[in-house]
Amino acid sequence: MGLRINQNIAAQNAYRNLSVTDNQMSKSLEKLSSGFRINRAADDAAGLSISEGLRAQVGGLKVAVRNAQDAISVVQTAEGALNEVTSMLQRMRDLAVQASNASLDADAKNAAQKEFAQLGEEIDRIGSTTAFGKSKLLDGSFGTTQELVGTKTTDPMPTSVSFDVTHLGDNATALVPPISISASVAADATAQDLAAAINTSLSTALKAAGHQGNELQISASVASDGTGVTWTASGSKEFTMANGIADLDIASATPSGASANPTSGDFQIGANSGEKLGVVISKMSTDSLGISTNSLSTTAGASAAITALDSALKTVSDQRADLGAFQNRFEHTINNLNVSVENLSASESRIRDTDMAQEMVSFTRSQILTQAGTAMLSQANQASQNVLSLLR
Repeated sequence: MGLRINQNIAAQNAYRNLSVTDNQMSKSLEKLSSGFRINRAADDAAGLSISEGLRAQVGGLKVAVRNAQDAISVVQTAEGALNEVTSMLQRMRDLAVQASNASLDADAKNAAQKEFAQLGEEIDRIGSTTAFGKSKLLDGSFGTTQELVGTKTTDPMPTSVSFDVTHLGDNATALVPPISISASVAADATAQDLAAAINTSLSTALKAAGHQGNELQISASVASDGTGVTWTASGSKEFTMANGIADLDIASATPSGASANPTSGDFQIGANSGEKLGVVISKMSTDSLGISTNSLSTTAGASAAITALDSALKTVSDQRADLGAFQNRFEHTINNLNVSVENLSASESRIRDTDMAQEMVSFTRSQILTQAGTAMLSQANQASQNVLSLLR
């Protein structure tokens, strides 16, 4: 009896060890076939939690890389259009210089004026139609979350302006000290010439105060009958002017009202909420650039047009420089994101992926133990048969 019991225990031990070894070999096969050390939470609960967090970061960063690449495409599209605008402004300036010469007769000036006007219309067309997908880029809406506007009509047109911007921002905090603006033009200058002079002074003052310089702009439009000029102050932030244009109280109260279709210029360049980079593109049109398309009919008008075009060229060049700087920044952002993806992927791999060499050693060990366990179980069963042979 004691002999049979001992042999049954030996067989049970052999079976138990064989079962454990077979389970280990199954796990090794799963890890080797999937390539993952963690195939379910039970394999490593803490490691699974960490690796899933890293995996989410890696996925977000890869999408952020594509977002930054799209941002570069947007910037390149806008800058490419402005390159052509620059060429047209250069040609318009050449025409203005030519028309300023007293040797030109009326027919020659008329011919120059026709080309000048056509170029101006093309600048307006490019400004209103240049788009990336359905997002307009050069109409002043890109990157502007709200368009705040104040207007005032004057008759006759003033030749000098002065005003203080006492508030510029998203709350009621006053500017201390206020931003002071002054500009003047010759008596025969156009309203657009004065608007261009104002914007040049305004941009300089805004940048000196720590702003980008394009948060607030002035434009002018002349009535069809020539009796009055409507001045428009518009910006992407709330603003308040203390005196207004030529003390005429334009937008003396904070304007209100949002544009109908604002376009966000924020690009998500990170895996987490709030990791964005904003791009603002100013409006590019003859009005916003302070160019009168009918200024070559007189020698004085042509001379004034040269000054206005110099200002317009500077405005467009500054915007192109900003876009170029944004493109360089996005390229560096992409490089940084790719490095982060590489490092985080390596970290996630060390936690979650199978060490193939180590797991192959474990699998081979389990194979050997399975073969040995099977042989030993067979021997244990054979021993029981030997006991039965004593009864024969």
